[in-house]
Amino acid sequence: MTPVQRFERLADLLAADPDLRRRGRWVEAECRVEIGAEPFHLAIRGGAIEEFARGPRLLRSVAFSIRGTDEAWRRHWQRVPEPGWHDLFALTKRGEASIDGDLRPLLQNLQYFKDLLALPRRLTEGH
Repeated sequence: MTPVQRFERLADLLAADPDLRRRGRWVEAECRVEIGAEPFHLAIRGGAIEEFARGPRLLRSVAFSIRGTDEAWRRHWQRVPEPGWHDLFALTKRGEASIDGDLRPLLQNLQYFKDLLALPRRLTEGH
């Protein structure tokens, strides 16, 4: 399963995690996540993904963007990632990912976004 295919399952993974949705009940943010060269737009409202769109969104405003290489996401989404691949900020320190934009919504809800972007770890290679 490619990193893009894993990420495309994010909304289903979040829907199956009532605890994470509850913890994110105050989250209201639009962001862009790039898996390699493939951009995704996420609109998060009340801890749920209200909109999940693949592909470039011209003139679409987002609060922040998280970009990572295919390798970064593949290694980040291992069942138990190796040190240096386990965390969003570790990926940026390695130079495998970048975070930009208005970081306030990200940092105010940091654990929610870290847990959200770690959900694809739950997928086994067969799924």
